[in-house]
Amino acid sequence: VTTGFSGLDDILDGLRIGDNVVWYDDAGSLASIFCVNLLRTSLDQRKSLIYISFDHSPKSILERIGELGNSRYLTILDCFTNGKGEGSDVFQQFYEAKQSKRQCQIVKVDEPENADHVAGAFYGLHRTMKDDVRFIFDSLTGMQELWGGEDQILKFYSHACPRLYELNTIAYWIVEKDAHSQRLKAHLNKITQVAIDLSLKRGKTSLTVLKAEKRDLEILNRPVDYWNKDNEILFETGRNGGGRIELGSRLKELRTQRGLSQTELAKLVGVTPSTISQVESNLIHPSLPALFKMSEVLSVHVNYFFPVSPDQIGQVVFPASDAVGVQLAGIAKEKISSKMLTPVDLDSKTESYIIEIPPGTKLPSHFFVHKGEEMGYLISGELTLTMDSTAHSVGPGDMVYLTMDVPQQWENPGDEPAELLWIKIK
Repeated sequence: VTTGFSGLDDILDGLRIGDNVVWYDDAGSLASIFCVNLLRTSLDQRKSLIYISFDHSPKSILERIGELGNSRYLTILDCFTNGKGEGSDVFQQFYEAKQSKRQCQIVKVDEPENADHVAGAFYGLHRTMKDDVRFIFDSLTGMQELWGGEDQILKFYSHACPRLYELNTIAYWIVEKDAHSQRLKAHLNKITQVAIDLSLKRGKTSLTVLKAEKRDLEILNRPVDYWNKDNEILFETGRNGGGRIELGSRLKELRTQRGLSQTELAKLVGVTPSTISQVESNLIHPSLPALFKMSEVLSVHVNYFFPVSPDQIGQVVFPASDAVGVQLAGIAKEKISSKMLTPVDLDSKTESYIIEIPPGTKLPSHFFVHKGEEMGYLISGELTLTMDSTAHSVGPGDMVYLTMDVPQQWENPGDEPAELLWIKIK
């Protein structure tokens, strides 16, 4: 069964009928998007879902899920109004007010402080439903506050988890990580089929699969960073942990190629130099608007920053507009001009450049610091390169081929600019 996110399906190898999934939420709000997408997926498949709420009123739930509240396959079991809501008129008015044409069912539990009463309510609802039923328990932390202690939670979960498994359900259980002891979490992990940790550190969200029965996952206990935006989630890894995002290193490489300092790039993007520094160090990720602005400033497709290459498979002709000027490290701009001929985000085994050296110019070093083969073809003008104290003259049509050693000096002794086609082989 899908989780509603293809990236999470890849990481988790999907859900199984019978799975109880415990979500350890570091911030108290990270699990919400996963619950909403299980809800959306279930309703799209016309599968009944029972949403048991201890922490939120029916009104706030309906506002959060929007149009999903119009499905007859959704039932909200309200343990909040007479629980944390203390039966207040503010929350009772929801039931007294004239309801819209909303199709979902809302059932108020009279004694939510009684664990057996709550269990009887959702098992009773389950008996009226067909096929496999989905559950969202929001949350075990709210239950503990109402029922008075971890022993009550452990007793309830120890009975409910195996029973829901036998009833062929899928259940999400939300746990605020820091609100519970290691003892309770260890017991939950032992009983449940799936356990997932959601963390927020230094502005970066990550997901770690702690347990996944009936799966052979290489990524078990390895954090995977992700972003969420408008109910969509982008994970930094594909199936079995491959293909991590190289955003920081790729950004730094592009910025250096363009001859921009962190301060200059920050000004063009509209962020602080500290932001660029932290992104390049993989401490934070940029906002989506900033990411798109970076791709625009650096003349690359935004996909370049991610494992999936842009759609250039089969492309034969690259227009001149794709070529971008690059600044060669350690060489003054007035002494050389260089243009990369193919897009910098092209997944290729070579990089091609047009290099122009003004007349009478000496370069005290090679163009690149590159571990690999290089070759050049002099289109026009004349050049002299020096290797191991030996000078070599290069005329129009001549080819230069380098394997390990590189020239210590380049010179244009002529009266005209020298134009050189240069290729780096990765």
